[in-house]
Amino acid sequence: MKRDNIGIGILGLGTIAGQVARVLGDKSEILAAQAGCPLVLRKVKVLPQDLNRPQVDEMGRHLFTTDDEEFFSEPGIDIVVEAIGGEHPALEYLERALAGGKHVVTSNKEVIAKHGTELFDLAERKGVELRCEASVGGGIPLISRFRYDLVANRIKGIYAIINGTTNYILTRMAREDADFSSVLAEAQQLGYAEANPENDVEGIDAAYKLAILASLAFHTHIRPENIYCEGISRLSSRDFRYAREFGFAIKLLAIAKENGGGIEVRVHPAFIPEGSLLASVDGVYNAVLVVGDLVDKVLFFGQGAGPLPTSSAVVADIVSSAREIMAGIGRGAGIDFSSGIAVKPMTDIETRYYLRLNIDDRPGVLAQIASVLGERDISISSAIQKVADKAAHTAEIVVITHPARESAMQAALDNLVSLSGLREVSNFIRVEILS
Repeated sequence: MKRDNIGIGILGLGTIAGQVARVLGDKSEILAAQAGCPLVLRKVKVLPQDLNRPQVDEMGRHLFTTDDEEFFSEPGIDIVVEAIGGEHPALEYLERALAGGKHVVTSNKEVIAKHGTELFDLAERKGVELRCEASVGGGIPLISRFRYDLVANRIKGIYAIINGTTNYILTRMAREDADFSSVLAEAQQLGYAEANPENDVEGIDAAYKLAILASLAFHTHIRPENIYCEGISRLSSRDFRYAREFGFAIKLLAIAKENGGGIEVRVHPAFIPEGSLLASVDGVYNAVLVVGDLVDKVLFFGQGAGPLPTSSAVVADIVSSAREIMAGIGRGAGIDFSSGIAVKPMTDIETRYYLRLNIDDRPGVLAQIASVLGERDISISSAIQKVADKAAHTAEIVVITHPARESAMQAALDNLVSLSGLREVSNFIRVEILS
């Protein structure tokens, strides 16, 4: 039966939801042509305080409700858009919409990372589609690439810069020889960082996004707690200066790669070669490098956050769902999470390492350090020593190792701190050469 229109319901009226509502109104004719019929906004569920927003009067107060029951009982809603963020009550709203036979579009990375398998399974049982393109990479099309365009490939690795806040901070630190705390404060003033920046600067946001991409790429449900996560707060301007001397840039890297029958999934600062594709990704931009057996290397690049690019992805998902409804298709291709590939413990990964050590400026200390590393089969690739404080008779030694096992490096670090000539292990950063 031919449809006269497709009804849309939106949960939330924050930055993203508000922009989605504007796009649906401002581009209604273009979207109707793409979807095959008009897309009509039927209802918006908001918090009581949201009713004071100017956008409510602009759109018409009859569209808004603060009552869950009124929203979910609205008969004209075919597609529910969730844009409230956070785990709860977003999860319960998504479950209710899917259980009620509604197609669902969400930008919620936390819910999809933690509960994606269960939600996709519910959507399949109810014969509807769950779309979440905006949950990773904002306006960069990534989810659809793994679900459709790269399905013929065996994915070997994902190397991603997927948090614009941390990439902005690291870019400023690299360019201006500035320290973390001062750049973070400026990023907060400019609106690039939240008042509570923990999710960004400690790598939690990137881990949510990596969990989604890795689950799709390796066909197994990887939860955020499976991912080793380390933030950028321990980095200093000295680390960036030494990185340049060795020919590296520093990025917060999200890595997922198949290795020895298991999957490495980790988020942490990493030295990467200055000439690599990801090293030139600066500011608030995101980039995802995918390595596949057929495509070799493919780089996806663009703005990873913000209301405009994110609303682009959300509205694209709405149009895709509308097309399926118009065509009488219950849902698109399913998602396979059945590979059963295990996540490798962080202690089993192998990579190279950068160590910055504050030592007594006297003969023999470097030899002691080399001996401790050597006992764990860790060999030194490069080393430099510079005077740190003449008055205190201290020096700084910077070491980059050859590839070594994480467990061996952690054991060596435990042993290093007991050396009489070592004042401090000032920093420890992994080195990723990239596939």
